[in-house]
Amino acid sequence: MTPISDWNEKELVENRLIQQIQEMGYQVSDGPSLDSERETTSDVVLRDRLRDAITRLNPWLSDDNVHKVMRSVLHIEATSLMEANQSFHTLLINYMSVQQDLGKGKKNQTVKLIDFDNPSNNEFLVVDQFSIKDAKGTIRPDLILFVNGIPLVVIECKSPLLNANEQIGQGVKQLTRYQIEQERLFHYNQFMVVTSNDRARAGTIGAQAKHYGLWKDPYPLTVAEIGNDPTAQDVLTAGMLSKENLLDLIQNFIVYEPEGGRTIKKLARYQQFRAVRKTVDRIVHAKTPEDRGGVVWHTQGSGKSLTMLYLAVKLRRLKQLENPTIVLVTDRKDLDNQLSATFRRCGFPNPQQAKSVPQLKELLSQGPGATITTLVQKFQEDKEAVSYPELSTSKNVFVMVDESHRSQYKGLAMNMRTALPNACYLGFTGTPIDKEDKSTTATFGTYIDKYTIDQAVDDGATVPIFYEARLTELHVQGETLDELFDRKFREYDQETREEIKKKYANEQAIIASPKRVERIALDMINHYETHIAPNGFKAQVVAISREAAVMYKEKLDELSDYESVVVISGGHNDEEKMKNFHLKPEDEKKYIERFKKPLTEDKLAFIIVCDKLLTGFDAPIEQVMYLDKPLKEHTLLQAIARTNRTYNKKDYGLIVDYYGVSSFLEQALDIFTKSDVQGALRPIDSELPRLETRHRAAMRYFDYVNKSNSDACIQVLEPEDVRHEFETAFKRFAESMDMVMPNHKANPYVDDLKFLGKIRQMAKSRFREEGLDISDCGEKVRQLIADHLQASSVEVIHEPIDILSSKFEQQINEAKTIEAKASQMEHAIRHEIKVKMDENPVYYASLKERLEELINARKNKQMDILEYYEALREKIDGMRNVTKQGEEHGFTREQYPFYQMLEEQLAGEEAEEVKDLTFIVTGLIQSKAVVEWTQKDDVKREMRREVKKKLRKRVDNNKLEYLTQQLMDLAAVHYKK
Repeated sequence: MTPISDWNEKELVENRLIQQIQEMGYQVSDGPSLDSERETTSDVVLRDRLRDAITRLNPWLSDDNVHKVMRSVLHIEATSLMEANQSFHTLLINYMSVQQDLGKGKKNQTVKLIDFDNPSNNEFLVVDQFSIKDAKGTIRPDLILFVNGIPLVVIECKSPLLNANEQIGQGVKQLTRYQIEQERLFHYNQFMVVTSNDRARAGTIGAQAKHYGLWKDPYPLTVAEIGNDPTAQDVLTAGMLSKENLLDLIQNFIVYEPEGGRTIKKLARYQQFRAVRKTVDRIVHAKTPEDRGGVVWHTQGSGKSLTMLYLAVKLRRLKQLENPTIVLVTDRKDLDNQLSATFRRCGFPNPQQAKSVPQLKELLSQGPGATITTLVQKFQEDKEAVSYPELSTSKNVFVMVDESHRSQYKGLAMNMRTALPNACYLGFTGTPIDKEDKSTTATFGTYIDKYTIDQAVDDGATVPIFYEARLTELHVQGETLDELFDRKFREYDQETREEIKKKYANEQAIIASPKRVERIALDMINHYETHIAPNGFKAQVVAISREAAVMYKEKLDELSDYESVVVISGGHNDEEKMKNFHLKPEDEKKYIERFKKPLTEDKLAFIIVCDKLLTGFDAPIEQVMYLDKPLKEHTLLQAIARTNRTYNKKDYGLIVDYYGVSSFLEQALDIFTKSDVQGALRPIDSELPRLETRHRAAMRYFDYVNKSNSDACIQVLEPEDVRHEFETAFKRFAESMDMVMPNHKANPYVDDLKFLGKIRQMAKSRFREEGLDISDCGEKVRQLIADHLQASSVEVIHEPIDILSSKFEQQINEAKTIEAKASQMEHAIRHEIKVKMDENPVYYASLKERLEELINARKNKQMDILEYYEALREKIDGMRNVTKQGEEHGFTREQYPFYQMLEEQLAGEEAEEVKDLTFIVTGLIQSKAVVEWTQKDDVKREMRREVKKKLRKRVDNNKLEYLTQQLMDLAAVHYKK
């Protein structure tokens, strides 16, 4: 058993991970033992191991070509980290070619860096504490996984003793810093892992913490096969880092997708990897061709299009499938365009989109190796044809049908199967299959993989969707419509009433009545203004008809300043008024792109639809759907999922129901298996218990304190660990308040939210915590707190007051007790040290040491509070005199830190000689410091060389390198241009 004294990051996380990886067949080494294999400490590739692998995997390669291959790997030409990373990934998985004569003349020959077909034919090495050092500094990642000498995975381990909510975030922050400081390491990186044993996530270069994904399934292993009660780290390691899975992920499950003017590297989520592997296993091991098909149900918003892409990549690479034909089928034009665009953007080779019925037949007849996207509607018979023709009898055709529940059981689907009788049919859907519907499974086969609504929310792949009914007196529910009509026309006889109803009183006419639309539009504007717009999100309105959609647009224009657009299909017989709202395809595309932009960039806030954009439409910025149309079954689930995409600071999606869907919701959801649709919609009231719990968790810090005594409340938050715990509790409480406000059910908690916001802000000022701000709260909460702070005459301080400022003394004097004064001074000194350490490391390192001695003396009761206060006052006076001391020696503010550095390192030298050397070194640096010199390697090298030359005669060799680097670091701070 590990003794408590060894409960640290190394023992609890890193060593456990190394042991598990070693058991999976990796070699283990530590960084220092590999230094002999590196030419310099800046090398990130283990060259000898790479060279050995290249010659072993390609024994026919000449020495010259081995050199060329090595050079291609070691010197990647690119203008950015992402470009270099993508370039190397392409080289790695598609192999490279060199010209060489193997006996039949000089031809291009393929060279492997890694043998993806036989994982055990590669060298897998895990290395801890591998230092990479150059002029920019030194980084030492906890673990790096090398395959054939190439650093493919970087792992950052964090202590499980850290605050649970900071473990992953701190690890990602460190990895982000590594990417800036040692970019070359990440030219080769395929993905990164952050783990604290209890929590583990994986992400790619450039990703923020929120984009690092869980890995909950170690497929093809089960969780039980890993061991008893495995941790998140154990599961991720087994699922991502086993030799076979690691190479599979690298080869088939990474894509680079252009998005918003930049490239994003995407790594498969665990459910995508699992679904593709299960599908391939079924195809390869099926007893008969008919058994190969099946259904993949992954809930809306969880990356279904990318799953189809990963599967296509995998099928294309399987040698036993011998270059298959892949057909992607949808039943809506926007979905077809979206799928084609996804494949094209991600670099999939030459997907061909069928533009017409004849072209589809032509594409399906062209033989193996094609990738074709089409609408199912293009499987139409010619008018003169008796039946649809057979176009290919090959078994090597794989048909992936998107949203497979909708249109696959009618005549068009029959035509598809007539055209491709021996194809393997794979159904993909974002909604579950009806319990009573046997046709889907009969058509495609049984479920291959499920990823439910609740699982997606739990993983953070989607946000939960809340449901709220508005204006109940305006609901038009199916079963009450007759009753409503009969009351209105009660003076007419039954026969006449039926005639009137048939002609004028259909449901659509009542729902689209101008007065009703106007009333709802006004409510919608008020709701959007108070609930949605403050946080910068956008809205979708679903009307019952095209005419109603236009009416909503007119009312929004009349009653508000919010910009809106109607996206509807045009009819040939439309009146002139309707034709004004017809959009050309290119204009519709522009409006959709505008809608997806942040509200600060584009004011288009509402998109109004009838049938369009209810499926296959991804706009993560959409938070609310105003629903005024009867939707049922799959259509209902697909429509509401427009609001469940994740987006920065978006904690939930919202359906506001003006039609009365709630009365049919249970009936609609009953046709699905209960567990499959659990959590599809949640009443807004369902957040109240969590709000109450989070409120209690935040308020408990002040249970035994007089809440009217601000000093006493702030003092509760003095210990750093308590502050961080309180910060987490406050943010969670604020998040729940943002979901519920301004609903009246949030009212009981508003005063406490204001109180906590005030104490939090004052703690920020007292303890110099820049991180304690309210910018990351929802705008409604932020505004409430900000207004309260101003109303309470609390100065909202965004930057702590500098010790050298005259305001600092004023702030100290305003503190009511000696304890509060000392606390402010202590934290002010801490802040000054943190901010100015780089400016003068000798002085501030010494000051830090003396401050810690004082704090420990106070803790151990070796001095009373008055003595402590006086000692802190002395330190502050000393800090104010530093610049003055430099001037007394004849130095400028910039030069004095150089003198102190040289004085410390050249102990025993005459003071005048150290002064002279200071003037020489700083003068040399000033003469070399051109504009942006810190970004120019050649200038830095020249400056470093000259500084070292001046030091060489006076400094011991064992100190020379260190001192030169310290002076260069100071130069970068004080003489940066």
